[in-house]
Amino acid sequence: MEILHVSAECYPVAKAGGLGDVVGALPKYLNQLGHIAKVVMPMYRTKFLHANKWEVVHKGYTNMGTWWFEFTVIKEQTNSLGFDLYLIDINGLLDREKIYGYDDDAERFMAFQIAVLDWVSAWKHHPDVIHVHDHHMGLIPFMVKHSFKYAAIKNVPTVLTIHNAQYQGWLGWENIALIPEWDTWRWGMLDWKDTINPLASGIKCADKVTTVSPSYLAELQYMSNGLEALFEYEKGKCVGILNGIDADVWDPATDTYLNHHFSAADAEAGKAKSKMALCDAFDLDFEKPLIVFIGRLVGEKGADLLPQLIGDSFYFIGRRMNFLILGSGFPEVESGLAALKPLAQYDYNVYIGYNEGLSHQMYAGADFLLMPSRVEPCGLNQMYSMRYGTIPMVRRIGGLKDTVIDYGEKGGYGICYDQTAVGDISHAVWRAVELYRDKEAMATVRKRMMALDFSWENSVSKYADVYASVKR
Repeated sequence: MEILHVSAECYPVAKAGGLGDVVGALPKYLNQLGHIAKVVMPMYRTKFLHANKWEVVHKGYTNMGTWWFEFTVIKEQTNSLGFDLYLIDINGLLDREKIYGYDDDAERFMAFQIAVLDWVSAWKHHPDVIHVHDHHMGLIPFMVKHSFKYAAIKNVPTVLTIHNAQYQGWLGWENIALIPEWDTWRWGMLDWKDTINPLASGIKCADKVTTVSPSYLAELQYMSNGLEALFEYEKGKCVGILNGIDADVWDPATDTYLNHHFSAADAEAGKAKSKMALCDAFDLDFEKPLIVFIGRLVGEKGADLLPQLIGDSFYFIGRRMNFLILGSGFPEVESGLAALKPLAQYDYNVYIGYNEGLSHQMYAGADFLLMPSRVEPCGLNQMYSMRYGTIPMVRRIGGLKDTVIDYGEKGGYGICYDQTAVGDISHAVWRAVELYRDKEAMATVRKRMMALDFSWENSVSKYADVYASVKR
């Protein structure tokens, strides 16, 4: 089958979170399975764009409402990612450095979706499936089925993957003219609670809907930011498929970001060298357990509790551990974490920002990874950490519940708790400190989790089954 993935992100081209990691890996593994998977995304001005060679494969002229624009489709020439990668440029709209965060994001991604469908309509053949990701591409299933302009591809099935249902791309009905002329009898396929809701529309119109873990799919029926009734109604076409990780990129034996490589066989020595380098760089005590947080500093991730958690842990447990934080997000969280630095010298440090290389080094050098998420559709960080011998400390929710078993249970290898609350998380910190004191138990847990396989090989065939079920 030929599958075209349409996404706002794709690692290493442009990434803001787990969406980019998935779109950067799934197509490669589909191709290895014998399918033809391709990716199309906006042409942001990134390092990847300037570092690679491209060819123009299509030029088009189309409109979004009363605005007419030209667009260009370019293709990466060397297939360096393991799949065909296409970028769409719309001058003045997509050619920016950031993925998100502009006042006109709705117009940017609307124009991109229109350009994608204009381009696909011009193909000499059509893909077997169009696979769209998250609300940014959520109107494609509707336009394929109900916009007159795309009658040539109206029978191409669509699949929507929801990476995070909290963000839905709401638009007021005053924006309806932006969508290419459509069958107005179908207005209900766009509407949810008196707004145009791209994610809701995608759920209604896609032939299949997938979520990035089975537990997250179950949770969406009672916790999906207003779409609970829709998920209950459409559950017959929804499938939960656990994300995998790219085992080629995330391998401590070959990771190009690491100075000290290791495998399960020599993990203790390799991690010690990586930890020493981290502790030297951030003025931390090598002898104490190193607990890290890597991710967006937002409420979804429980990051707003980190300043109080760290302060309370030092007060109630004592300075028996190190904390190292990497991330960016809410200004008040960033300032709260920065304010801790002078108060917790040698036991705490923080790096505000995004740093891919440092994240790899932290997975390799840390003893524990903290993930106190309020919402976690799948979570990839805990899988990365286990691959690198770092014990995850997670709340039992979404994909975290599907991938981490508490070490106190039979065959367990992580530290789990039930609530995103300082008390629950502090108890997990205490358990981590106590576990660290037992070197034999640490070694057993580390060996057990490094033997786990979270690679895409376990998930890619399930996506192939989804495509086969909708292929016409």
